[in-house]
Amino acid sequence: MDLYDAQSWVTDVLNEISIQFQKVPGSAIFLRYVKSSYKNDPVRSAVELFLFLFAVRYLLAPTYKPQNNSFVKLSDEEIDELVDDWTPEPLVASQTPFEEAENEKRPVIIGPTGPKSKLSNGRTVTNLASYNFYNLVANESLKEKAIQVLRTYGVGPCSPPGFYGTQDVHIKTEADIAAHVGVAACIVYAQAFSTISSVIPAFSKRGDIIVADKAVNYAIRKGIQISRSSVWWYEHNDLGDMERVLERVVKEQARKPLTRRFIVTEGLSENVGDMVDLPKIIELKLRYKFRLILDETWSYGVLGRTGRGITEHQNVDPQEVDMIIGSLAGPLCAGGGFCAGSDEIVEHQRISAAAYTFSAALPAMLATTASEVINMLQTTPDILGPVRENIKSMWAQLDPRSEWVRCTSSVENPIMILVLKSEVVSSKKLSLQDQEQLLQDVVDEALANGVMITRLKSMPRGIHASAKNVGWELQPALKVCVTSGLSRKEIERAGITIRHAITKIVKSRR
Repeated sequence: MDLYDAQSWVTDVLNEISIQFQKVPGSAIFLRYVKSSYKNDPVRSAVELFLFLFAVRYLLAPTYKPQNNSFVKLSDEEIDELVDDWTPEPLVASQTPFEEAENEKRPVIIGPTGPKSKLSNGRTVTNLASYNFYNLVANESLKEKAIQVLRTYGVGPCSPPGFYGTQDVHIKTEADIAAHVGVAACIVYAQAFSTISSVIPAFSKRGDIIVADKAVNYAIRKGIQISRSSVWWYEHNDLGDMERVLERVVKEQARKPLTRRFIVTEGLSENVGDMVDLPKIIELKLRYKFRLILDETWSYGVLGRTGRGITEHQNVDPQEVDMIIGSLAGPLCAGGGFCAGSDEIVEHQRISAAAYTFSAALPAMLATTASEVINMLQTTPDILGPVRENIKSMWAQLDPRSEWVRCTSSVENPIMILVLKSEVVSSKKLSLQDQEQLLQDVVDEALANGVMITRLKSMPRGIHASAKNVGWELQPALKVCVTSGLSRKEIERAGITIRHAITKIVKSRR
């Protein structure tokens, strides 16, 4: 066969293929698409051809099989022996003798946790160990409203908010909080603890930067740990050190790819009780171009004329704070938590925050209770006055008069954190364990005299965080929670009882 005959044969074959292809339904449309595509954008046609050939090659490729010789074959006897020898690690550490003794003496309350609580042993004591600051537990209108909502909506939605767990009361509560705080939007979580620990990893990821106070609470530490971000710590409530850290971060990141940067702090510190200087932090955040995550778990419902929190107390525009996190379970005596901010901040969390996406929604009864309390704070802010007067009365009995302890809390904080004075610790050579035991003895002595208080109990560090990169440890302390459910004289008597218990226990320590 010469060259001419070969060309004729190839031409006949192609013509036959063309004729048969045109008989296929839709072939004309395909040919017209290829011709127009090649004419208008030949590069696109080449890419599509490559993808088509790659798909064909992928579908026709043999399946992958792992090499059998990469595994060690064990006999049934060897497997049984390994299973018998394996001992699982405990989920929690074993209790120390101190913890066992504490649990044995732990008081059990029978009935509601009011200012006067009845214990399982039959005694009635003054309760200064709960967050019932405004004695809302005894508010009959709140009880009646909660019962009405319970009968209408049931116990709980039993579904995440993004599925069918969101109810009209949740939408109303979010709107009420946003209006009260003074921002555009709000999102409500079912648990107060998991709010901040979900908000942080929803925005800050691996490679991003977080600058945080060394004394932040355990929920914040868990959120930072989950985010896997780079963490820079500054000394507690030391804004000079905070500025130094911010300046160092900006300098080191100047020639690196742009990352998200956050400042994380608390309005009222859970572990120390003092108050942050929010206007100064706003100034630093704007100067160094950071976003601010403000945890108002213990300041929302406490500070400000209407309980709006530290932004109202320190006359700061709440819209200058990127994210305001608060609790509905503490001062408001409801349940759950919230994050308030811009519309974009809130909507991002509805699909990115783990506690919102994967947890059942807040029970309607608690959402309605939170809305009712917020309405009370706005319409009758006078309910904040009695507890503030009682705080002053308790301060007068404890901080200036006691030779052994000092209060680290802000004067506006109804949670008084009492730590042993440094000269007492040094003179008696008390270790952290010694201080814990001594303060527990004070708690027991006060309870024996009819006043129930507690110790500060919190995780000082996140898991796997070493002393080198944290540099801060929780200082043992007493925790006294002031309430407006007691009269001024009752508060003064309770303060005297606590002071005498401290004196008796410390003096007996040799």
